[in-house]
Amino acid sequence: MIDAPSRFRLVAATGIHRGDRPYQQDQVEILPHPRTPGCLLAVVADGMGGKSGGRKAADQVILTSRQVFERYVPGKDEAAQLLSQLLNEAHLMIKLTAIAFEEEPHSTLASFIINPDLSADMVHAGDSRVYHFRGPELLHRTLDHSFVQRLVSEGQITEEEANVHPQSNLLTGCLGTQQDPPMASHRVRQLAIGDSLLACSDGLWHYFTPKELGAIVHTLPPREAVEMLVGKARHRARSGGDNLSLALVRVEAAA
Repeated sequence: MIDAPSRFRLVAATGIHRGDRPYQQDQVEILPHPRTPGCLLAVVADGMGGKSGGRKAADQVILTSRQVFERYVPGKDEAAQLLSQLLNEAHLMIKLTAIAFEEEPHSTLASFIINPDLSADMVHAGDSRVYHFRGPELLHRTLDHSFVQRLVSEGQITEEEANVHPQSNLLTGCLGTQQDPPMASHRVRQLAIGDSLLACSDGLWHYFTPKELGAIVHTLPPREAVEMLVGKARHRARSGGDNLSLALVRVEAAA
């Protein structure tokens, strides 16, 4: 639980699993602000690029997130600007890692900040997602930077067809590539009591409809919801699951 102003509290949980892969290349973290109650940063990074390259890339995302968030002053600094800085600095550090280790490390990013005034900002690159639920209802989700998302957006295939498309893992943008990463941001002016924000990698969301996700994060406390989501994803993967990670934060009334 994250300390917050007396009118609300932020209840948070993270989950991570190697799935059926030989290496864990996902990273996830929820960081309470070091000086300001009621403020936190959540980050999910899905690394790609060989057995060690992907993990190095995800590690760089987490390290950069800690450094950037340490400097953040809620109420003075713009949260959207901080997330943009996080994305660009992590992208640069991953590219420097590639030069040093002669590898091709890349990473997705799905991140959000919740401020003490209950405004929230999110950013993503790649196919890791952020969902915003009000109770069980989906209000917003990020749109993947992927080949199949482009097909869905153009009306060529449905969301259901995208999930089983043979090129469903082909990204059109992420961190660490030669071109600048895509930057898609979204602002929530005011979170309400009962709202949940969920950041997760494709190893998790691939196995759920938004309706299922909303029902689980609304019905169960965050720690139990995370455990159920990981368990169901593992069961549905049928021994063919990717690394998976998630960060869940729910706004609750103060006790």
